[in-house]
Amino acid sequence: MELYIYAALACGLAALVYGWLTVRSVLSKSAGNARMQEIAGAIQEGARAYLNRQYTTIAIVGVVIFVLALILLGWQPAVGFLIGAVLSGAAGYVGMNVSVRANVRTAEAARQGLAAGLSLAFRSGAVTGLLVVGLGLIGVAGYYLILTQVLGLGADAANAEADARIVQNSLVSLGFGASLISIFARLGGGIFTKGADVGGDMVGKVEAGIPEDDPRNPATIADNVGDNVGDCAGMAADLFETYAVTTVATMVLASIYFTGDQKTALMLLPLAINGMAIITSIIGTFFVKLGKSNNIMGALYKGVLATGILSLIGLYFLMNAILPGGVSADLVAAGTKTFTGTSLFLCGVVGLAVTGLLIWITEYYTGTGKRPVTSIAKASVTGHGTNVIQGLAISMESTAPVALVICVGIIATYLLAGLFGIAIAVSTMLSLAGMIVALDAFGPVTDNAGGIAEMSGLEGDVRKTTDALDAVGNTTKAVTKGYAIGSAGLGALVLFAAYTEDLKYFITQKVGYFADVTQPTFGLNDPWVVVGLFFGGLLPYLFGGIAMTAVGRAAGAVVEEVRRQFKEMPGIMEGTQKPDYGKAVDMLTKAAIKEMQIPSLLPVLSPIVLYFVVFYAAGGDSAAKVEAFNALGAMLLGVIVTGLFVAISMTSGGGAWDNAKKYIEDGHFGGKGSDAHKAAVTGDTVGDPYKDTAGPAVNPMIKITNIVALLLLAALANF
Repeated sequence: MELYIYAALACGLAALVYGWLTVRSVLSKSAGNARMQEIAGAIQEGARAYLNRQYTTIAIVGVVIFVLALILLGWQPAVGFLIGAVLSGAAGYVGMNVSVRANVRTAEAARQGLAAGLSLAFRSGAVTGLLVVGLGLIGVAGYYLILTQVLGLGADAANAEADARIVQNSLVSLGFGASLISIFARLGGGIFTKGADVGGDMVGKVEAGIPEDDPRNPATIADNVGDNVGDCAGMAADLFETYAVTTVATMVLASIYFTGDQKTALMLLPLAINGMAIITSIIGTFFVKLGKSNNIMGALYKGVLATGILSLIGLYFLMNAILPGGVSADLVAAGTKTFTGTSLFLCGVVGLAVTGLLIWITEYYTGTGKRPVTSIAKASVTGHGTNVIQGLAISMESTAPVALVICVGIIATYLLAGLFGIAIAVSTMLSLAGMIVALDAFGPVTDNAGGIAEMSGLEGDVRKTTDALDAVGNTTKAVTKGYAIGSAGLGALVLFAAYTEDLKYFITQKVGYFADVTQPTFGLNDPWVVVGLFFGGLLPYLFGGIAMTAVGRAAGAVVEEVRRQFKEMPGIMEGTQKPDYGKAVDMLTKAAIKEMQIPSLLPVLSPIVLYFVVFYAAGGDSAAKVEAFNALGAMLLGVIVTGLFVAISMTSGGGAWDNAKKYIEDGHFGGKGSDAHKAAVTGDTVGDPYKDTAGPAVNPMIKITNIVALLLLAALANF
């Protein structure tokens, strides 16, 4: 079985090699004229400055948590936390550095035509995508190998149970490290990018009447910087975290449910699936080619479809090889029904089907020309209010089909193979993360390319090409967020299952703090359970409200700064004075770093605070422990349910608002400068923090809450 760990590590290394070769190919392309390079250089400088300051702030928090993990859990979990945090940060940082160099080359490639621009933008996005899965797999598989083979944990039968707990806590801590970086990156980057975007649009488009990305707008460089630190670095850290956490959670469930050879095989199964999918994703990137119809989204979907079909074929042969007895063997999971390897394979098929449906649904609700987007554009004709009303209606409606697909997926996989079947379905979904992140990173590259084309005054045909790529980029970013949120909801359900199973184990074995605790029932007739549900349910709303307010404050500061520059430097509008771009970048950097800290710590502290508040409120005795665990478990479910709906409505609604504006700018309902366009800009300013700040940040928030609950159990077990 060790062979599969080494094979997984080799596949992770193959992803990094692919990324390195692709980076060399992308950077060998022309970076355009001096003006284009000057603008790109300013974006690079701003993005690096922001991320350096952000990671410095996160590092301070990380050191505190590392020390606490060292004291409460031991050195192996503390090192796991460090590995997860470092690799998550690296995925985002390197991905951002590729994006800010590919943007100007995409703008230059767009001068040769749509096919050339698409190819370069997608390949640069593929670097980030393969980097995420490569580092994620190397981190989890590598540390598991070190723990079990180098340190020999589990080799001594007398200490096998204790060693298994150390391995589990270490892997969960790795996921926590990745999650912590993710929520900071998502939230901080989102506040930065949307503060610049909203503030710049409100003054530039609405008040001054100048186009998007006009070089006269002092917030333009900040807006382009934000695309990279929010959508590229933020999404990379986000899906790295989801990828790592889901893999770890599946391994943890396998270690709980199975014994003997089946336990070893099924713990390694998610690693093997991820390794196989890396190879199919690399192959899939070569299928992304523009056809005669010039359908950009169709070209991208060719890569996704090829990856999915190859993964489906690979999944069958992989399970047949790794499972004892092959896919026809009986698998016995403690506490669940007996099922076969075929049932487990079908769970993987369901996972891939859910992925495809989530992509299709999100693309429908955010795609230019589709009914939801055109309905918002049409509503803009009658004013700002009707635009906002219709946008909110679409955002709410978009949650229904996603929720139904997830419900069907849960029931189907549970009937096939119990809770472990759900875990395998989610693992298979996340195995495609390399290709999906490539679609997302495509977005900021094309957005920046359009900005560079506008600011450097390239010929009109180039801007048409970059606009076409950017419109699709908006949809791919929304698709990726929908995929990330859907998989996060299912992944959090797996984490919740791990919470209940860990709790059952500690109570049954009477481990330390749990010696006098009876098994919680999570009954809805228990007021503490209801309180937990309400408390968990409110967290995504509170978190989203704080994030939206932060964007509003940052955008307001940008509005004042842009107005000041227009007033004090009248030569800006005349083209005789250059705006002070650096002022807006520096202002937003400080604002984002300050604003991200409190909401980012909310999901970290909430489970701990809730547990001890309920414990002491219920009397502080052994019966109070049961009530506190009841409330904590209910809180986790509350966060999952409301978080899923809040995140989906925000990301889909925001994407629809954005593309409704672009639909009007393409000449529909009056085109640019019309009253409908002004109303659409208002809707877009509402949708921006929805889709790029609050909504996506709820994704890591859901999982952090569940992971902290797991680590709380592990810490209490030591007392």
